[in-house]
Amino acid sequence: MISYLINYLFDHSVLICIIVITLLYYYSTSTYDKWKNMNVPYVRPIPFFGNTFKMATTLEHQIETFDRFYRQFPGEKYCGFYQMTTPMLMVRDPELINNMLIKDFSHFTDRGLDVDPEVNLFGRSLVFSKGQKWRTLRQKLSPGFTSGKIKGTYDQIKLCSQDLVDCIKEKSKQNNQIEVKGITANFATDVIGTYAFGLKLDTIKNDDSDFSKYTSKLFEGGTLRLIKSSISILFPKFAKFLKLELFPKDAIDFFRSVFGEVIKYRTENNIIRNDLTETLLEARKELVLNNAGENEDKFIDLDIIGNAIIMFISGSEPIATVISFCLYELALNKDIQKKLRAEIISTKEIHGGKFTHDFVMDLHYTDMVLEETLRKYSINVVLFREATEKYKVPGDSLIIEKGQKIIIPMHSIHHDSKYYPNPDTFDPERFTLEEKSKRRPSGSYFPFGDGPRHCIGKRFAEIDMKLVLSEVLSKFEVATCEKTDVPLRFKPNTGFLTALNGVWLSFTQIAD
Repeated sequence: MISYLINYLFDHSVLICIIVITLLYYYSTSTYDKWKNMNVPYVRPIPFFGNTFKMATTLEHQIETFDRFYRQFPGEKYCGFYQMTTPMLMVRDPELINNMLIKDFSHFTDRGLDVDPEVNLFGRSLVFSKGQKWRTLRQKLSPGFTSGKIKGTYDQIKLCSQDLVDCIKEKSKQNNQIEVKGITANFATDVIGTYAFGLKLDTIKNDDSDFSKYTSKLFEGGTLRLIKSSISILFPKFAKFLKLELFPKDAIDFFRSVFGEVIKYRTENNIIRNDLTETLLEARKELVLNNAGENEDKFIDLDIIGNAIIMFISGSEPIATVISFCLYELALNKDIQKKLRAEIISTKEIHGGKFTHDFVMDLHYTDMVLEETLRKYSINVVLFREATEKYKVPGDSLIIEKGQKIIIPMHSIHHDSKYYPNPDTFDPERFTLEEKSKRRPSGSYFPFGDGPRHCIGKRFAEIDMKLVLSEVLSKFEVATCEKTDVPLRFKPNTGFLTALNGVWLSFTQIAD
């Protein structure tokens, strides 16, 4: 019987191949008539790969892919494309974006990123949670980022900033070509460690620390990560069946162990500090220990630990990236650097050289410099959303179905000359009060997202960045060096905007 079957398959191999290819072709193209039938302008797909072949194979950066779609339909509110077999709706119109993120948020509460929480611990975090679970987590974790709690971090940030200054001094003596992203990442790791969890990590002084190593590992790209991400996007049920882990297991295990021990120690010893861990412990008390919910509404300790990890990571790597890009632009634009330094020094004198809330609030030009950095270097290239209810686009015939995946092209909008003339030029003057009110509609600037699902750590990140710039620029003049890439190029297979060859700069001390 078996030999007969083998012979049959061999004799009919060509026919079987044709049938398999036909079935695969049918499966891969079965969704490709959606945008045509709905009269949505769209990018014509190719079988199997849709419109994202070059991005999926790293032949082009996702910035180029999404920007190509965006620019193909000038004047349109939206357009369609296919992420392999999945129909995606790209929303281009600022007014519609503003409606989706704020006014009509109830129709778009979820990010639409399918990460199995049973396999990937990050799936339990605020970033990936959905529906009522997200609402509950947001409510319980928001107190960790109030103005009162953040004000208590100023002295901690100053100490870490002084360590960063010492590190720059030491490295500049050895060889004044410094890879800035690495040292700012260590700085940001130290800040979030002490602010959120009461941990003195000293990664600035120790480049080889486990925290530094595993934080970097979580943001690494690579072929294997790309394959796993593609499978998760295209075949989420298959990925769940395979129990596909999207993030390095050793890194997740490290952070899970550390933060599990922090929570356990603080609980058993009744230690109370006015920090993020205290907020997590309060959330654990209410959601885990006293929660009467069942099944998917029930919280467990892993939910708390998952959120501890994501908040640690979100408070380190993205902040370090923005600071490094900001210093890069200041090195290229000495007039802007000079003006910024003058504001910092004069404001420090007014406030007695102390890092106070009033000092931070008076750094208006610093705000403009950071806003322009976040415009030009949008850390997230796009925002993801999913329609959680059927939605009729205002003033339009389009009805967005429940479950529709949506992409908001942040980077493309931030580089659209309609809203930002000469978008490749670094110009903080775009963010004067007059310019903001004159040129730009709501929904054309959202580096931290917008609406109820905007980044929960926005205020902390802004203060952290302003304070470290104040400390560094009052001590050093920043310049380019032989290793500086002009213009910067970016790694094609990472989730965040990352410089391909690092950000190399030189520092000259101007004050003791």
